Amino acid sequence: MPVLNERAYLEHAINSVLAQELTVPAELVLALGPSTDGTTELAQRLAAGDARIRLVDNPAAHIPVGLNAAIRASRYATIIRVDAHSELAPGYAARALETLERTGAANVGGVMHADGRAPFQRAVARLYNSPVGLGGGAYHGGTHEGEAESAYLGVMRRAVLDEVGLFDETIRRGEDWELNLRIRQAGHLVWFDPSLSVTYWPRESWLRLARQFRATGAWRGELVRRFGRRNGIRFFAPPALVVLVVIAVLVGLLQMTGVLTGLLSVVISAVVYLPLLAYLLLVIAVACLPGGGGARQRLWTLLVLPTMHLSWGLGFLGGVLRGARDTVDASRLGTRNTPLP
Repeated sequence: MPVLNERAYLEHAINSVLAQELTVPAELVLALGPSTDGTTELAQRLAAGDARIRLVDNPAAHIPVGLNAAIRASRYATIIRVDAHSELAPGYAARALETLERTGAANVGGVMHADGRAPFQRAVARLYNSPVGLGGGAYHGGTHEGEAESAYLGVMRRAVLDEVGLFDETIRRGEDWELNLRIRQAGHLVWFDPSLSVTYWPRESWLRLARQFRATGAWRGELVRRFGRRNGIRFFAPPALVVLVVIAVLVGLLQMTGVLTGLLSVVISAVVYLPLLAYLLLVIAVACLPGGGGARQRLWTLLVLPTMHLSWGLGFLGGVLRGARDTVDASRLGTRNTPLP
C-alpha cells in the first residue's frame, strides 16, 4: 500500500485489509511517502499495535517507487496491491486467491466501486461508476468475468513480477496498465472477476479532482507516445472534446469580428457547435437521471463531468505533444500544485 497524506482514510483502509479471512500467512507492507498531515505518525502507531503491518520508506513519494519498495520487502508468493484511498470488501483476498488458482492467471482484478460522503464526492463517485464518466473500462462496472487488458489494483503472482520486472518507476500514472501490458506480452493471463469489489473514495474538492485528472491524462499521453496503438480508442475522446472546444472558441471569435460570414459560417457552425450542444445535453441528462442524488449533488455533476473530461483531455494533449516529463498528481498536496519532493 503506497501512502501519502491519507490520514482521513488510512485506518479504514488498513482495517479492511487486516479483516480479510485467509488460511495462509499474510502481511501488509506500507510504503510511506513524506506526508505532512500526520499520516506517517498514524501508520507508525497502527504498526506498533499489529505485527502484520510493516513499514518501508518511499521518500520519492511516487506510487510505482513505493509499490516496488513494498514488493521487494514482502515475503510471500502472492502480491495484493491495495490503496490507502480504498477499502476491500469482505472476502476479497480469499476470492482473489481462488480466482488466481482457478484461472491460472498472473494478475486478477475486480470492480472499483466509488463512493462518497459529501455531495461533491458523491457526484464524483457516481461518474466514476458510470461509463459516461470514465469511459467504460471493465473495472468501472463490468459484469462479465474473463480476460482483461488491465486489472484494478491487482492480485499478482510474485514469480511473474520477478520474470517481467516490477513497476516501471519512470511512469508516474498508468503504471498498472503498463505492467499488465508486459505481463500479457510475456504470454501470461490478466483476468477480470466482477465478484471482487473495492470501495474507492474519490477526491473531495474540485481543485484536487482537476489536478488529479490533468496528471492522469498527461501520463496517458506519455503512454500513447511510448506504446501507440496499444492504447484503447476510448482514451482519445476527452482530448477530442478539448480540441473541439478550442475550435469553437476560434470560430466564435472569427464570427464576432466578421471574418467568417455567410454560408461558410453556417456550415462551420453546424459542424462545430452541434457536437458541443449534444455534449452539453448529455451532461444535463446525466445530472437529471434517476440516481443522481439531491439537488446539490446534481448541481455538482454539471461541473464535475466536464471537469473530468476537459482536465484529462488537456493533460493528455500536453503528454502527447511534449511528454509527461515531471508531471505529478498534486491532488494530495494541499493548495500548492508543486512537484513532490
